[in-house]
Amino acid sequence: MPRLAAASLAGTAIEFYDFFVYGTAAALVLGPLFFPTFSPVAGTLAAFATFGVGFVARPLGSVLFGHIGDRHGRRPVLVASLLLTGAATVAVGCVPTYDTIGTAAPVLLLVLRFLQGLGLGGEWGGAVLLTAEHAPAERRGLWSSFPQIGPAVGFVLANGVMLMLSATLSDAQFAAWGWRVPFWAAGVLAAAGLWLRSSLAESPQFLELREHARVPLAEVVHDHWRLVLLTAGALAVGYAVFYAVTTWSLAYATERLGVSRTVMLACIMAAVLVKGALTPLAAHLGDRYGRRPLCLAGCAGSALWMFPMIALLSTGEPLLMFLGFLVALIAFVTMFAVIAAYLPELYEPRVRCTGAAVGYNLGGVLGGALTPIVATAVAEQSGRVPWGVAAYLTGVALLSLGCFALLPETRPVRVAAPEPATG
Repeated sequence: MPRLAAASLAGTAIEFYDFFVYGTAAALVLGPLFFPTFSPVAGTLAAFATFGVGFVARPLGSVLFGHIGDRHGRRPVLVASLLLTGAATVAVGCVPTYDTIGTAAPVLLLVLRFLQGLGLGGEWGGAVLLTAEHAPAERRGLWSSFPQIGPAVGFVLANGVMLMLSATLSDAQFAAWGWRVPFWAAGVLAAAGLWLRSSLAESPQFLELREHARVPLAEVVHDHWRLVLLTAGALAVGYAVFYAVTTWSLAYATERLGVSRTVMLACIMAAVLVKGALTPLAAHLGDRYGRRPLCLAGCAGSALWMFPMIALLSTGEPLLMFLGFLVALIAFVTMFAVIAAYLPELYEPRVRCTGAAVGYNLGGVLGGALTPIVATAVAEQSGRVPWGVAAYLTGVALLSLGCFALLPETRPVRVAAPEPATG
C-alpha cells in the first residue's frame, strides 16, 4: 500500500501540476499575450474561458478513460492519461503568441487546453480506484487520500516555479519567455511519473469481476443518473472554493488591488501547503466517523466563511489574505479528503471507474470552470469589496450542502469480534 499510494500521489501531483500551471499563467500573463486586442478585464475573462475549457473536457475524458478502466482495467488509464496531459502541457509552452501567428494562437491554446482536460478527466478515476480497491476497508479513506494530496503538491510545484521566475525575471523577460518554462518542465515530470507507474499491479476488485459492463456510460446514465447529478452538485462547492482562492483571487488582487504577484503566489501557496498536510488527518476522521458527516461539515463551513474570506482578501494585507484562504481551504479539505473513498463506494464495481469519474468531473464544470469567469465579471461591477462574489460562492456551498444531504453514508461498518465462549 505505501508504494501504491506513493505512485498514485506522484502521478496526480504531476497531472495537476500541468493543469494548475495553466491556471496561474491565465491569471498572470495569457490575456495580454493571446488576447491583446481586448481590454485588460476582457483579456483576463478570455484567458479564464480557455482555462474553463479544460474543465468542460474533463467529463469527456472521464467517459473515454472510464470506459477503458471498466472494460480493460484501472492501470492502463494511469499511463495513457499521464502521457496525454504531459504532451499537451509541453505543447502549450511552445505556442507562439498572437503577435506572431494572429488568431491561430488562441485557437491552438484552446485545443491544447482541451487535451489537458481530457487527460486529467481520466487520471483521477484511475489513480483513486487503483488505490481504493487495493486498500483494506477499515482504512480505505486514509489510503485513498494520498491521490488527493497530489493536487496540493502539483499546485505548489506549479506556483513555486512561477514564483521563482516572477521573483528573478523582469516583467518583460517573464512575458517574453519566462512563463513558458513551467510548461516545458512538465515533460520531465511526465517521464518520471510514467516510470513510477510502470510496475503497478492491477486492482484486485477489477480482476475479480466475472462480467464487465459492455458500455459503462450507458449503464451509468440508465441506472445511476440521479447519483451522478447529486455527486456533481455536491462537489461543485469544492471546485468553486479552490479556484476562487487559487485562480480568481490571484488575478483580482494583482489587477484591482495592486498586490504584487510574488506576494499573492506566496500567500496562496502557504495556504495550499497546509491544506495538503491536513488531508490524511481529515481522511482518517472519515474512516472513524463517516464520509457524509465530514462532507456536510465542509459545505457548512464554506457557506459561513465566504463573506469573511472576501472581506479579508479585499484588505490586500498578506497575513489577512492568507488567513482567509487558509480557513476556506480547511473547509474544502474536510470534504475532498474523503471523496476519494466516498465516490467509489457509491458505485458498483462494474461501472465504478466511469460513474465516479463522471460525477467528479461534472462537479468541476459546475464549480471550477464557471467560478473564475463569474467571479471576474461580478467583481468588475463591484466596489473595492466584491460582495457579489461572496454571495455567489455561498450559493454554490448551499447547493452542495443540499446534494450531500441526499446522499447515503458508505463507510464500511466495523463488525465487533464475537465474545469468547465461557466454560
